[in-house]
Amino acid sequence: MADMSLTKHLMPVLAPKVRCTNFEEVALGYDSETAIAEAKRCLNCKHKPCIEGCPVKIHIPEFIAEVAEGNFEKAYEIISQSSSLPSVCGRVCPQETQCEQKCVRGIKGEPVGIGYLERFVADYHAKNKTEANKKIEATKGRVAVIGSGPAGLSCAGELAKRGYEVTIYEALHAAGGVLTYGIPEFRLPKTIVSEEIEGLKQLGVKIETNVVIGRTILIDELFSDYGFDAVFIGSGAGLPKFMNIEGEELKGVYSANEFLTRINLMKGHCEDTHTPVKLSKKTVVVGGGNVAMDAARCAKRLGADVSIVYRRTKNELPARKEEVEHAIEEGIEFKFLTNPVKILGDENGFANKIVCRKMQLSEPDASGRARPVEVEGSDFEIEADSIIMALGTSPNPIIRDTTEGLETAKWGGIIANDETGLTSKEGVFAGGDAVSGAATVILAMGAGKNAANAIDEYISSKK
Repeated sequence: MADMSLTKHLMPVLAPKVRCTNFEEVALGYDSETAIAEAKRCLNCKHKPCIEGCPVKIHIPEFIAEVAEGNFEKAYEIISQSSSLPSVCGRVCPQETQCEQKCVRGIKGEPVGIGYLERFVADYHAKNKTEANKKIEATKGRVAVIGSGPAGLSCAGELAKRGYEVTIYEALHAAGGVLTYGIPEFRLPKTIVSEEIEGLKQLGVKIETNVVIGRTILIDELFSDYGFDAVFIGSGAGLPKFMNIEGEELKGVYSANEFLTRINLMKGHCEDTHTPVKLSKKTVVVGGGNVAMDAARCAKRLGADVSIVYRRTKNELPARKEEVEHAIEEGIEFKFLTNPVKILGDENGFANKIVCRKMQLSEPDASGRARPVEVEGSDFEIEADSIIMALGTSPNPIIRDTTEGLETAKWGGIIANDETGLTSKEGVFAGGDAVSGAATVILAMGAGKNAANAIDEYISSKK
């Protein structure tokens, strides 16, 4: 019989005063006893609504039932049938708006901690596995995957399991995409990402780094010169957006993309790095999404006094509730209903103040959120010598500009079928942020998995 407790078991975390001084992982994970207790809260519903909320369709009640019985390896086998990156998803997937939002236990209490349990199972497997993943003989065809982020890794993993020879081409010097350069160590340790990637290599996936498709190799050349049967574009959305206000060109103004890449990929927070990131005393982060929270919390760990400026209220923040709560616990100040209009600098070209304008909420806009409008005559200044713009990203135009016959949207995204990832170019599929714009890791993984299914059908039909 299920445990009918209305609350989920808490995730143990590092104390705020401790974690503000380092980049160690904040969430510490369940132990075996807590995982079993949480798993017993699952009702194993007949209609399994949680699965419908999962973009990669993990068999959630089945794996949780195994956890409840202490069969942790069996639980991992069930998860890995659907997900190529369970350790990653257990940490950064927004379960609260997906599988857990559909959980029946959430009607009269808190939903089952599906994400916490997925993380526990994946971590247990990583600590206790005794043999490598079995390489599957590649006999069905050859597929090139552009980008080693969550969409590319998911697509590659699915195809490798089905007997395809898969080569991933990554523009940077390290694989992982946004998992490596975008998400901070304290949310997603890079050892976790490396272990997941190593698991894909054991399946037979090859990864070529420092290859910029559209410059080093053209997509047409992947077919004509390299002999691939299909190509998947999972190149993400790495081009940062700015507000185009006066003063954005000043020294000390970063895009969140650059700031996080210099910390996560180039280890700019470490004393022995060749590319250090040094912030002055007061930092302002503009934006309200997960990237804004990541940037603000990194800046805090670098010793800055940090404020987040957001033009709506706390109720409209798009960031995960957990990330917002952690930011508040760590002493980061939020300035709501506030929007920058100008950045001021000193005689040497360094930013030193940001001019903001008060906002008020009006009727909902196209996103369904209340539309912010300016309050005339409400301008005020905030001292800030480092300003980080976390306003979203769009796809890099290199692939679009160098690939004939590939249709793209006006905003830069590749046009592809939602279910299959099929593009306007024969044999080319696409998914993830390169198609949708900046979204979540799990949605990108779902797109990669769907594309893998379609690529399998496409190549099989050609034989």
